[in-house]
Amino acid sequence: MEEEKTNQLEETRAKIRDVDTRLIDALADRMELIQDIIAYKKETGIPILQPEQEAKQTRELQEQLKDNPFEEEILDVFKYIMKNSRRVQAKALFDYNVFLIGFMGAGKSTIAKELERKLEMQRIEMDELIEKKQGMTIAQIFSEYGEIYFRNLESNCLIELQKIKQAIVSCGGGVVLRPDNAEHMKKNGRIVLLTAEPMTILDRVKGSDTRPILNNHMNVDFIEDLMNQRREKYLAVADVIVSTDHKSTDEICDEIIAKLIAYDREHEKKDAEDKAEGAAEKAEDK
Repeated sequence: MEEEKTNQLEETRAKIRDVDTRLIDALADRMELIQDIIAYKKETGIPILQPEQEAKQTRELQEQLKDNPFEEEILDVFKYIMKNSRRVQAKALFDYNVFLIGFMGAGKSTIAKELERKLEMQRIEMDELIEKKQGMTIAQIFSEYGEIYFRNLESNCLIELQKIKQAIVSCGGGVVLRPDNAEHMKKNGRIVLLTAEPMTILDRVKGSDTRPILNNHMNVDFIEDLMNQRREKYLAVADVIVSTDHKSTDEICDEIIAKLIAYDREHEKKDAEDKAEGAAEKAEDK
């Protein structure tokens, strides 16, 4: 009797393994189809991320699973499938890091969090990374060691970030003050400049005590003057520029994604033209 039960258990486990194999094959097929959809969207200019489509898929699944005893569990599995579908899309779109730069209060951290959710990419807050490594807050680093020491830490951090790929990196407001930093970022990434009006900046940071540069200078005039001093440096290194004034986080993120895709497409086109031109020159030389 015991042996019979053991045999039944092993038979059931074997059936589960068969189901798992079919699931793996089905999921691989699904991911391949997502690649086709991404290629079509890039070619036609359709927005890559479409929350309304995910919502529609969820409603259709709920309808299909009506009265199914495992409805809740199956829906939970599909949440992860959709989450990983976004990850597949991000891998196909951005095989590099996305560096968010801009004046303090421009929205870098907020937008980085939303891009992390939308694209299922790793998010890195440079200031938080520096604080963790130093065991001190940014304000304490400025107070104890000075700004030059902090800028050295920023540069070292960017050099270390060259070892990773596909991360959303929220940079400190003064990261552009050193020309070398732009080179570090561009080696394996695109630089997105987020902008905002001085009044918008003040509204966003006036309750903060974690921005040493603005300590005792929380006013529009000081902010505008400092922004003017840095403006040319920001513009000189940016691959993409997005204003954050009077826009939702969704709108800003969608604009960033669309502009990065357009930027990459333009560069791919230019690279193809350069290769064709080089091949033509070689043919003429022969």
